[in-house]
Amino acid sequence: MIQSPLPKGSTSELCCTGNQTFNIEAFGKGFGQKGKVRGSPYSDHVENPSYLEEKIVLMCIFGLFLHRYYSNSPHYFIFNTRSAIKLEYEGTNFSEWNVPEDCQIENNKSPVTELRCTSPGSYIIQPIVTGPVKEKRYLTVDSSNICFLWYYTVTNLFHNLTQNVVIWVYDPENSDSEEVQLNASEPSLNSVILSRQLATLGQRPTIYTVLKRKAYFSYENPKIKGLWYINLPMAADDLIKEIKGNEVTFQDCFIADLPFLLTVPLMTIPEDPGFLPISSPAGSQLKYSWLACVPSFIVVVADMETFQTNDSFHTWNRVRVPPEVLSNNERHSVEQVNLSHDGIFFLINGVLYLKSLETFTKLGRNEELPEGEIIGITSRRWCWVKFMFKTKGKKSDIAIWTKNEIYLGYSPDRYMKLTTTTDLKALLNLPPTCTLTIHNLEYTGHPLEIAVFVNYCSTTCTANKRIYLVTYNEDSKEWVYQDFMLDVPIDTFLIPRFLFSAMPNLILWDKYSIYYYYQNFTNAGIIETNAGVKNLSILSDDSIIHDIFLDYYGNIVVKMENNIMFYFKINIRKAVKLHSWTPKTTKSLLLIGTSTQVCLAYVLDDGTVQLKEYPLDLEVKSVTHLEKDNCPYRAFHNNISHMFYFLDKGNVLSIWAQIVYPENFGLHIIMEQYGPKILEWKQSINYEIALGHCSKSLAITFSQSVNYEAVDDYHKLQDENMGIVLIQLRPSEYAKTCPIAQKVFQIAVGCDNNKFIAVKGFLNKECIHHDFSYVIDKSYLRDKPPKNLKISYNWSQYGCPLRLDSREEFQPFIQLFDDNGFIEDIQVNFILWEIHGRHDYSFTKTMKQSGCLNEAQTWKTMTELNKDVPLEDVWGPENYRTCFSYAVGKPGDLSQPYEIINSSNNNHIYWPMGHSGMYIFRVKILDPNYSFCNLMAIFAIETYGVIPSPSFYLVASILFVLMLLFFTILVLSYFQYMRVYRYYIYKPLNKPPGKQKKN
Repeated sequence: MIQSPLPKGSTSELCCTGNQTFNIEAFGKGFGQKGKVRGSPYSDHVENPSYLEEKIVLMCIFGLFLHRYYSNSPHYFIFNTRSAIKLEYEGTNFSEWNVPEDCQIENNKSPVTELRCTSPGSYIIQPIVTGPVKEKRYLTVDSSNICFLWYYTVTNLFHNLTQNVVIWVYDPENSDSEEVQLNASEPSLNSVILSRQLATLGQRPTIYTVLKRKAYFSYENPKIKGLWYINLPMAADDLIKEIKGNEVTFQDCFIADLPFLLTVPLMTIPEDPGFLPISSPAGSQLKYSWLACVPSFIVVVADMETFQTNDSFHTWNRVRVPPEVLSNNERHSVEQVNLSHDGIFFLINGVLYLKSLETFTKLGRNEELPEGEIIGITSRRWCWVKFMFKTKGKKSDIAIWTKNEIYLGYSPDRYMKLTTTTDLKALLNLPPTCTLTIHNLEYTGHPLEIAVFVNYCSTTCTANKRIYLVTYNEDSKEWVYQDFMLDVPIDTFLIPRFLFSAMPNLILWDKYSIYYYYQNFTNAGIIETNAGVKNLSILSDDSIIHDIFLDYYGNIVVKMENNIMFYFKINIRKAVKLHSWTPKTTKSLLLIGTSTQVCLAYVLDDGTVQLKEYPLDLEVKSVTHLEKDNCPYRAFHNNISHMFYFLDKGNVLSIWAQIVYPENFGLHIIMEQYGPKILEWKQSINYEIALGHCSKSLAITFSQSVNYEAVDDYHKLQDENMGIVLIQLRPSEYAKTCPIAQKVFQIAVGCDNNKFIAVKGFLNKECIHHDFSYVIDKSYLRDKPPKNLKISYNWSQYGCPLRLDSREEFQPFIQLFDDNGFIEDIQVNFILWEIHGRHDYSFTKTMKQSGCLNEAQTWKTMTELNKDVPLEDVWGPENYRTCFSYAVGKPGDLSQPYEIINSSNNNHIYWPMGHSGMYIFRVKILDPNYSFCNLMAIFAIETYGVIPSPSFYLVASILFVLMLLFFTILVLSYFQYMRVYRYYIYKPLNKPPGKQKKN
């Protein structure tokens, strides 16, 4: 393609095929003093001749004749009167730029130059060239006081599973190129000064998570001014984050909020030495897949290599396979690719292979999968962070199908046959003699549904075929035949995509046209342009559709194989052709970048991948400028802050939305819901008009009114009233230029697994843990065992015991929590029991004192009714019966202790006065109308302050010893007395005087 090799260091004219001549020196003009264009393909120094030679070679190869623009602000976050707009024309016969008078251009003779517009508006920017007239753009320049951006770096700390985020402020118009290109590891001098100044004025960034609505606050390092630090826990289900600061200005400039993607670090598969490339057939288009909940984790298969990235191709590596598994032909025959948490699935010649971090495995009969017959694989494309299942089943990660069979894959490495076309014939009431094959599979917008498209012919398929649609719900295990039917030629293959919406909204495309099915298949047709053209190939130089990009905001971008693109929005039936942006022969794909913006990834012939931001909003405004396709409303507000809400028993969810529109337009808000009929709602509408504008506010309250008390089958009734309902709010009319087309969220009626209860005052960190055991006397145990029971205290399970005087009565105070913290104090009934079987405690209130009309349930009666059942399942909300009704129960003995407690009935536990002890209690919510969850908690109490009663044998022994000692002393005293007495009986008390001696 190039006539002669490029001379090294040449700065003269270079020639390409077709006598196209490019002058390097012309491209070197218009860059200013720094000699760079930030944020563009010319980001490197243009005074480097070898760089320019490489760029011009690419222009020769790809036939670049394009007009593009860039901003110093990454991802076009700032595009206003303060911004420098970098213009770039790649092609031949360039003369000059045609720009309006309100804008100043640095060098209108240079194909690469800089433009500034001093006032807001839409400006025509067009390169003047000889030959065919090139397209012109209408650039929308805003007037805004947002001038600065947040910059962040992340360090993963695996020892404590946290992420350390370092944040500073930078001015994209006065910063280093590394910051503009998002490659900086530390702030530039200008950024340090700016950050310090803003910190002095009170600036302090905070990271907010979009899905879980958590906030993480920053702190400053006193030794390093101008930097803020935030520690985040690694979270796989809280991907979307946003940096926001205080309302602080510097030189009348604010800092733009920065959305970004940050999740648990996902490892890409390393490139092993000696392994060989795996690719698609030569000349084929890019095949790719990304994780639904981590769109920055992507795998791309080109016709020379397979590439993988965990940061939207900011960095990437090649994926290769061992040489002994596949033949050379098989390694270059990848038909489809799918990325999952288990690894990368490759479909090659009807056989499925799995490449993980350690292995490359052929999946076949050992995994109960067919070999050589698989025609397709797919996975979920929309992320719902939480799933609720009424059963213990798991949702599938991947769907696999042949012409006649469907398989589902579950993590890790488990596969199951779902159905066959024989079963589907019976479902659709089709005659057994008809021909039915599986056309395609796709996961719907509902998190638990799979759509199956089948080909139908009455006998054999020759000229035409009819496509039907059935859906399968992984929760209810039900198949539903949908109101969908499409007749197409026999050789037509349709690729379906369900849009992000509550009601099923579907588009399908073949090589040339796009079919739409909106509002649960009630609004159908073929997408066309304003000129009425339905075959997009006619407007794309006979190219065919390569792929369609969808996002959560309702944007739909159709990319042809020659990189011409079309745009429309959800529920809109007309598409517009976008301006050319990418060379026709460059292999590219649209993806979501780490800043949640639309990006283009290019796979070049030299085996490298480049990532460039794509200004989708600006391009849509440009192509719709002359159409006067204005948004019919001024604002669409709502208070829906989550994509996912749990609705438990007794809870209500209140939302509101407001639309502001010009007078006499007659707009309103439409609420749509899809899923099981398990919710009730009330709505009210408020209408206001002022200064030529109208506003309508819609308030909706969702709830349930089912009573679960004293029902025959508690679990069945719960199951019937649990499920996932998708809710969608949208304006009655909107256009392609409207920023927000709809608001979609999910209400899961059922148990939130993150909910738990705890007894107030019991913490694990308030005591010193030490190993010890204690013995429970057999007489204190409910089952009367033959031996005493020795218990080893489990600190991790029981927590710190609460020490109580045995004369002190105790009532547990129960609180409800979830992963966000405290929710409420629980007011409803609960029960408790000692988990090791102690029953040497009682309750202060009797049934009569508690107001019972009939005998209340007790642990004794419930265990007798439910023998051979674990103690924690003996009594609960499923079999609770009130004692405050004459119609329930029998009079019985109301002087018994009332064993049910709540926060207001003043019923307490009291302890035996004869001995102290250690009690491990489990508490359980008893009210059947409180929660779908089986809420239980455990706590420990140690009683003290009682002198133990001595044993009878010990007392008798002591008395016997004392009496024996007493009698012994008495007897000894008697004999002592008698000895003395005898002594004085036989010996006179006074001796007679003797004779006196004479001197």
